[in-house]
Amino acid sequence: MNDAPRRAAPAAAEDQLAVLRAAAAAPGPAIDIAQAALACAALDRPGLDLAPYRDHLAELAGAVRARVGLAAPPDMLADLLSGEHGYRGDSETYDDLANADLTRVIERRRGLPVALSIVWMHVARAAGWRCVGLDMPAHFLLRLEAEGGSWVIDPFAGGRALDRAAFEARLRAAAARLPLREPGELDDRAVVLRLQNNIRVRVQQAGETGRALDVLRRMLVLAPASAGLWEEAGGLHAAQGGLRAALECFDAAMALAHDATARQRVAVARARVASRLN
Repeated sequence: MNDAPRRAAPAAAEDQLAVLRAAAAAPGPAIDIAQAALACAALDRPGLDLAPYRDHLAELAGAVRARVGLAAPPDMLADLLSGEHGYRGDSETYDDLANADLTRVIERRRGLPVALSIVWMHVARAAGWRCVGLDMPAHFLLRLEAEGGSWVIDPFAGGRALDRAAFEARLRAAAARLPLREPGELDDRAVVLRLQNNIRVRVQQAGETGRALDVLRRMLVLAPASAGLWEEAGGLHAAQGGLRAALECFDAAMALAHDATARQRVAVARARVASRLN
C-alpha cells in the first residue's frame, strides 16, 4: 500500500523515507533500529547532516566490541553508555520533544526510556548480544541475553539490571489492576513507532495538527498495514479540512481492519466526512 497522502518531499527527505521503507520491508522482527530512528529524526530536522550521529553510534559499537568478556554484559553497557558517555533519563523535562528525537538525545545525552533503549539496543547488538524491547504499557524496558545470561534492564535508570522483585514492581505499577504477566517482546518497528507516537501525541495535544500528520505519515511508511494509523491519519486530515485525503485514509483503514467493531467505527467516521463533501 502507498504512503498516506502527503506533500511532495525534497530529495533528502526521500532518502530518509527510503530508509523507513527498507525497514518496513525487511524480513523478521529485527531491523537496523538506530538508523530507522535517525531517519525519523532527520525528517523533523530538514537539512540535518546525520554523519556525526552515525559516527557516534559507530564509536559506541566499536567500544563495546573491544570490551566483550571484561565484565558482565549489563554492567559493561551501563559503564560505557551511562558512566562514560553520560546517557540518562530526563526526569526533569520529561515531555520535552527533544527526548523523543534520537539526534537530540545523542546531543544532550538525555531522553525518554524508549529513545535511550534504542541506543542500548544498537550497542548491545554490536557486541553480538540479543537485546529486544518489552511490551510494557508504561515505562519502556529491555531484555538483554548475552554470554548465557538474561537480564531485564532499564536504560532510563542508567541501564541497571532489575532483579525479579523490582521487575514485578514495574509490572504492578504499569497495570495495577491486572494480573502479573510476562510482557512479550516487541518487533523493532513497533519500538520506533512507539518513539514516534510520543512525538505525535505531544504535538497533537499542542494543537499542531499539521505536524502530527507529518509524524503519522512517516509512521505509515514504517507500518503501512496498520489500520489504526490510517484511521488516525483520516481523522487529522478531516480536522484540517483535507476531506478527500481523509476518505482515502479511512478507506485504507477499513480494508485493513481485522474486526467488525473497528470497521464500523471507521465507517461512521467516513460517513461524516463524506457528508461534508456534499
